[in-house]
Amino acid sequence: MKLIFLNRYFFPDHSATSQLLSDLAFYLAGRGHEVHVISSRQLYDAPEAQLASFEQVHGVQVHRVWTSRFGRTNLPGRAADYLSFYVTATLKLFSLADSSTVVVAKTDPPLISVPASWVARWRGACLVNWLQDVFPEVAVKLGVKALAGRFGACVCTLRNASLQVADMNVVIGERMALRVRACGVEADKVRVIANWVDGSVITPISPDVNPLLEGWALSGKFVVMYSGNMGRAHEFATILDAATLLQSDTRFVFLFVGGGNQLGPLGNAVASLGLANVQFRPYQPRDQLGLSLSVGDVHLISLRPELEGLIVPSKFYGVLAAGRPVVFVGAADGDLALQITSADCGVVAEQGDARGLANLLKRLGDTPSEAERMGSNGRRLFDGKLNQSKAMADWEEALEYTLQKYTG
Repeated sequence: MKLIFLNRYFFPDHSATSQLLSDLAFYLAGRGHEVHVISSRQLYDAPEAQLASFEQVHGVQVHRVWTSRFGRTNLPGRAADYLSFYVTATLKLFSLADSSTVVVAKTDPPLISVPASWVARWRGACLVNWLQDVFPEVAVKLGVKALAGRFGACVCTLRNASLQVADMNVVIGERMALRVRACGVEADKVRVIANWVDGSVITPISPDVNPLLEGWALSGKFVVMYSGNMGRAHEFATILDAATLLQSDTRFVFLFVGGGNQLGPLGNAVASLGLANVQFRPYQPRDQLGLSLSVGDVHLISLRPELEGLIVPSKFYGVLAAGRPVVFVGAADGDLALQITSADCGVVAEQGDARGLANLLKRLGDTPSEAERMGSNGRRLFDGKLNQSKAMADWEEALEYTLQKYTG
């Protein structure tokens, strides 16, 4: 099977979409498939990076195309980077694709499925869309006014057409599947395959043998951890208010590990409030992620309720693999909240209910056996339904089924 993946970032980049794509591409190449990736020469946090225009990595042929290099700091610059990638990636895809090809278009940059659908039609290739979010609805919910009104409607029309003509659309949550079907996509062209982490690398690690606890001066503390991207989709006011309510209880430390466009404002808010019980650490290397995630006694995950069905926070899977309870701040009837409640692997607090969140954290801090039980339940859920080996097998089966149906 010849496969061409489209995504702006790929190995050695550390961003979430890059890591997921790298895992899948390397797995499929190892299974004997011909795998190509079209990406940019940038790194997520280093637009000035100049990665090789072509190389072969673990059997994957990586084609890195030229793009502008404004980075993620401002919207016009980001738009220019997107536009240049659309053009150069489309040209490269046209040169590589043929009637024996399965083209897999991710969602970075947004709407890459549109030119991918045109090339697939021109070249007679099979098209699979891999949706990590639903754009432009996400942008509209986050207040990007340029995508509202008539222009936004035109963008949705183009996006919907690219989903409708695809041979398969893979989404990462049940509510996202409903959203995609509502775009006019036939039900049998939508499949749910959740994201993943490597459960052999991220495992529950006891505090007694985790050197990061002492290295970060957290020994003996009850660590409430947030690990990963701190983006606009995540709400932090409730978390900071809960930290304020718990600041007199010296057991609790709120630890934020990662980055994102809310890191700066979050740090400023912590300084303004004088919260001595909040700490920050940068992204940790992937080979240290198991140790890092195991620092937390519980893990915070937040998602703005209006984004349910549009985004599924991928940090959920790492928390489960590490065997730690999930403390979700968001809609009680959302995808993650329902999974957490059903598996009894954590607790849920509504956005804005800082006192409720503080009380839940105190309960878990006061009853470590309950936290340990929830963490064990989370690892059990991960091993049974959300582990990497299952996701890889599901993806290979979905691609082979889609190609067979397309050619048959």
